[in-house]
Amino acid sequence: MLKYFFTVAATALFSFFNFEASWEANAQDAGPAYEQMWLGSDQAKVAIVEYASFTCPHCGTFHERVFGKLKENYIDTGKVKFELREVYFDRPGLWAGILARCGGSEKYFGIVDLLFKRQQQWSRKESALDIVAELMRIGIVAGIERTEIEACFQDQDNAEVLYSAYQEFAKSDGITSTPSFVINGELYGNIPYEEFSRIIDELLLD
Repeated sequence: MLKYFFTVAATALFSFFNFEASWEANAQDAGPAYEQMWLGSDQAKVAIVEYASFTCPHCGTFHERVFGKLKENYIDTGKVKFELREVYFDRPGLWAGILARCGGSEKYFGIVDLLFKRQQQWSRKESALDIVAELMRIGIVAGIERTEIEACFQDQDNAEVLYSAYQEFAKSDGITSTPSFVINGELYGNIPYEEFSRIIDELLLD
């Protein structure tokens, strides 16, 4: 049964990528709504939007070394609203994005943490089947039922919404690499925590 699910999921995911050309044509059709994933206070003076790919090693490093400090010192204290927008440069990155959102906003950032911590384990697998298998394991560890994960992977309408949103946001903000950060409307590349802190503190003083 488990092998059957992996086969079905991988086949479905490969299939919908073959219909990429049709997504833009159907962009105006009614479908699932895109949900923004964010932490912190909606009234914060500083807003940070991270553009990240789940298969990007530098994004993994940011979440390992920098994000925790930002969360402790600025996000959890209500000074910063932090939004994560997924970038889909490849199929596995999209599959990971689908999984991250499968448990809703309550589980999203916890799954994001697991995806980056285990990035080497799942993103470097040679076959789509093996990647999907590893992603499913992460979803189960995060507390999502196997049937829920299966439904998420086979929801093509939602996948199209995610991909269309990625294209729209990336084009609007001029995103060409990851990680990239938009801080109160200004675009930055991969910067260290000290630079984040300096920029945020200056904005908080304005």
